[in-house]
Amino acid sequence: MTRKIITGYSNPTVKFVRSLREKKHRRREGKFLAEGLRLLTDARTSGRLPEILLMAQGRESHPLLDELEAAVDAAGGEVIELPVDILSKVTGKENPQAVAGVFAEWDTSIALIDRNSAPIWLVAHAMRDPGNLGTMLRTADAVGAGGLILIDDCVDPFSVEAVRASMGAIFTERLAQARWDEFATWLRQGEGQLVAASLREAVPYRGAAYTSPCFVMVGNESRGLPEDYEMACDLRVTMPMKGRADSLNAAVAGAVLAYEVLATLEG
Repeated sequence: MTRKIITGYSNPTVKFVRSLREKKHRRREGKFLAEGLRLLTDARTSGRLPEILLMAQGRESHPLLDELEAAVDAAGGEVIELPVDILSKVTGKENPQAVAGVFAEWDTSIALIDRNSAPIWLVAHAMRDPGNLGTMLRTADAVGAGGLILIDDCVDPFSVEAVRASMGAIFTERLAQARWDEFATWLRQGEGQLVAASLREAVPYRGAAYTSPCFVMVGNESRGLPEDYEMACDLRVTMPMKGRADSLNAAVAGAVLAYEVLATLEG
């Protein structure tokens, strides 16, 4: 196997990889950065290999890393070994994982979604926090959802923070992005029940009449869903708040509702 060793921060490859921490460079290059052996292993299992594999010098040997390196090399990718301090500057973490990878972004067109491939889909509108987006992806994985559909101006799902928060689900879950009008048109071209937590003409979320495929939609962290989006839903449900807070975290609300939908559809 061919392994390139880089020792200088001014190396063009190092600068290129580091630039992927910024959205404008990710969009221009169509590439993104992921770190950690678990994430990269999940990527390989799902059929995605990094085009560039970065490994810290002095790391402990691991059979999964050996397999990953061999797979990247066989696919014609680039394998680079570099000092921990340079890897830290590349990833933006003081204590970086021993391995990171540069991946090509993939097509997230909603037209590629097969709605009947899963009973549940998660939908997020204008989600701004990468941690919440990552949590939504993990929730999709946990409930056996088909994936996550991002509506309007959401945080970049390929940002380092969102990828990290997904704990590998960015590679295992279907991901789509669309404007509201595009999503609404696509949804009504086939089967699909759109459900959202709401206070407008809502019924209790426990025991509601959920049907498959069910699209569970949550709104922006601070503003929630626009009224016209809520009124376009087939079912609006309310979740009891027994404390002093007036709402749940968006990703948490999505998870609670998704599990209730799952229980109903499997019941």
